[in-house]
Amino acid sequence: MTNREIFYTSDIYDDFEEEVASLDLQLQSLGQHRQFHGRIRTVKCLHDNGLVKAIADEPGNGQVLVVDGGGSLHTALMGGNVAKAFADNGWAGVIIHGAVRDRHEIEELPLGVKALGSNPRKSAKNNIGIRDIPVTLHNVEFVPGAVVYADEDGVIVDARDIQDI
Repeated sequence: MTNREIFYTSDIYDDFEEEVASLDLQLQSLGQHRQFHGRIRTVKCLHDNGLVKAIADEPGNGQVLVVDGGGSLHTALMGGNVAKAFADNGWAGVIIHGAVRDRHEIEELPLGVKALGSNPRKSAKNNIGIRDIPVTLHNVEFVPGAVVYADEDGVIVDARDIQDI
């Protein structure tokens, strides 16, 4: 499946019910691509988006960055400039268990974005965090190299074919 093929998470779940994980957490859909999927990359950070920004500048190759921001809405872990870097560098999307800012800019980008909400407050930029480790958001483990599918209905993780990243 290429990154622009149409899919529905409900169909994926129906076809592979016991083999995939469906995220119970409700996230807001942002960005132009309401459907996106790709191999998972991860960052775990709290109120510091230095690693998120660094990864945005790397080639995305259709991957999806999953950011475990601890569910905090205190500071934004991605703004318009960082989102633009993700789009420009070929990332399929970003899923943030936390806040974003510059929603008006993110909405204009050819990128899939899901986040808990927004806050205009900037985060620190000290590169404090960990990347490319398994992270658990709510009820689902996101393992680097597994595949994540996201659309208007939700988020599905398919870990049947994990690849090295």
